[in-house]
Amino acid sequence: MKFIAFERSKQGTGASRRLRNSGRTPGIVYGAGVAAQSIELDHNALWHALKKEAFHATILEMEFNGQSSQVLLRDYQMHPYKQLVQHIDFQRVDANTTLHMKVPLHYSGEEESEAVKTDKCLINHVVTEIEVACLPANLPEFIKVSLTGLTKGVSLHLNDITLPAGCKPVTHGKKNPVLVAVVAPVEEVVAAPVVAAPADAKGKGKGKK
Repeated sequence: MKFIAFERSKQGTGASRRLRNSGRTPGIVYGAGVAAQSIELDHNALWHALKKEAFHATILEMEFNGQSSQVLLRDYQMHPYKQLVQHIDFQRVDANTTLHMKVPLHYSGEEESEAVKTDKCLINHVVTEIEVACLPANLPEFIKVSLTGLTKGVSLHLNDITLPAGCKPVTHGKKNPVLVAVVAPVEEVVAAPVVAAPADAKGKGKGKK
């Protein structure tokens, strides 16, 4: 994805507030051994870009002062209750430096699996993205995961999927985390009907004389 950034000359809280009031979002670009650069972006264009998955998980082309460079979205701050992006951070990409990025998982095929078709199990997507380490050229936009082989009682783990070439998983100490859990359906227990006890025939109709 490509976006346009503009040079931001004025700094400080007041300047940033005036910038937001004019429909711009303040930001910063850092990394790759280059001094940090203050930038500003058109808020409406940024707002729509943030709704796209690729803006969060892929290398972006930033046009700045007539030059194009590769960057990654690293952070952004939203207003507590307004639909307003208050600040955004980008990191420059070095082609020879390993990245650590969270990549979305795109699941498919669960409706064709034995777990769903035959055993009527429920499929729980425990993890929707994983962190990978790779060079910028090997960073995938997303990772496809087929669930057609799911069976009752068997969950899908990280070691069960194949990552794109050049990507290594980063699990932060978890050896083989669960990605998808297969939950067996709960069987309904039908309670036996309650039969009222027959009235005492001997005592029926008796009263005090």
